[in-house]
Amino acid sequence: MKIKQLTVTPLHLPLKTPYIWSQGVEDAFFVNLIALEAEDGTIGYGETTTAPDARAQKLVIEKMARHFVGKSIFDFARGAKEAFRANFLTFGGNMPRYFNQMICGLEMAALDLQGKLLGRPVWDLLGGQQRDAVGYFYFLQGKTVAALAADAQQAVAAGQPIIYLKVGVSEAHDLAAVKAVRDVIDSAESAARLRLDANEAWDPATARRMLTALAPYNVEYIEQPTPSWSLAALKQVTDRSPIAIGADQSVFTLHEVYRACATRSADMIAVGPREIGGLRAMMKAAAIAEGAGLNICIHSSMTTGITTCAEHHLGRAIPNLDDGNQIMWQLLQDNIVTEPTLSPNKGQLSLPAKPGLGFALDWDVVNAAAERFEINSSGDSLCLF
Repeated sequence: MKIKQLTVTPLHLPLKTPYIWSQGVEDAFFVNLIALEAEDGTIGYGETTTAPDARAQKLVIEKMARHFVGKSIFDFARGAKEAFRANFLTFGGNMPRYFNQMICGLEMAALDLQGKLLGRPVWDLLGGQQRDAVGYFYFLQGKTVAALAADAQQAVAAGQPIIYLKVGVSEAHDLAAVKAVRDVIDSAESAARLRLDANEAWDPATARRMLTALAPYNVEYIEQPTPSWSLAALKQVTDRSPIAIGADQSVFTLHEVYRACATRSADMIAVGPREIGGLRAMMKAAAIAEGAGLNICIHSSMTTGITTCAEHHLGRAIPNLDDGNQIMWQLLQDNIVTEPTLSPNKGQLSLPAKPGLGFALDWDVVNAAAERFEINSSGDSLCLF
C-alpha cells in the first residue's frame, strides 16, 4: 500500500495553568499534526514537537515528503534513512536531534497507518506486549509552594504511587517545595515515592550541594541535574550523589544513550520517542540500556494524547521499563483525543488493543488549535521538556 499524501498542520494549544520549570514559564505549546494518507483513504496520524519554530519545521517536513509519498508505507524506514542523508548529511547539516523530533512524528503516523491496514495494535509491530498496563507518575503543577502542596494532597488522596516535581527554579524555592510535598506524603502516611527533575539547572558543584540538602527528604530519583552537553559532569554527580540520577537531555541520540550506559553516567535512562527519533529508535535505546542493566523511563514532552498513545504502545513493548513514566496531555486545556480514556488509575493505564495507535481525534479541538496558530503565531513556538 502506497502513501498518497502527507499533510502537516501546526497547532497552538493553551495549557490549563502556567508550566513552570528551570527554563522559564510557558502558557501554551505547539505541535505539528502529521497525517499520512494511503491509496485506499486510510489515514495514520502522528505529531511532532516543534523547536524552535512550528512553521519552519512544517516547511522542512514538506520537503522531506518526497522520500515517502508514492512509496510503500511498509518501506518507511528506508525513506527515513534517505530523508536524513539527502536533506541533512549531504549539505553538512548534521543535526540528528532536530531530525529526530520530525522523523518521530512521521514514523508515529506511519506506524498508526500500518497498524490500521494490518488490523493490529502498534505494540505488535514493536515485537509484542510485555505487560498489560503501564505505570505513570503524577506530575505536580502549581505556581507557589502552597499550590504544589495542595496538588500533592490530591495526588496522595487519589492513591498515586509516584509523585514528580520540577526543581531548578531557585534553591530556596526547590527546598521549600520538596519539604512541603514530603510533609504531605508523610502526614498522610502514604507510600508514594518522590521524584524530582532539575532540567539541567545546576553545575556539578551546585548539584552536589543541592543533592546533599535534598537527601533527608527521601527523594527516590532526580533527572538531569547538570547541563546536557557534558556527560562527564553528569557522571561526576552520579558517582557522588546520595540520590539516584537519571540521564534525560543528555541522551537524545542512540550514540548518547550508548555513551551514558558505557560510562555509567546515570542510574536510569529517561528518554522519549520524539527525542531519540521514533518508536523503533526507542526500542533500540531500551535494548542498549537493557544490555547495561539499566531501566528505561519514558520521557514525554509538551504534546497531546496522540503522543501519549504512542508512548503507551512503547510501554507495553519495552522489556526493561520503569514503573513511573511521564504523561503530559493532562496539562492541556482541551483534550485532542476523544477516545480512549488516557487518565491513569492509581498510576496505571491499560489501553485497549485497537488497530494502529488506537485513538480518535476531536476535530473541533484540532480545527480550533489550527485556527489559533494562524491567528496568534509569532514564530516563537517552543518544545518543552
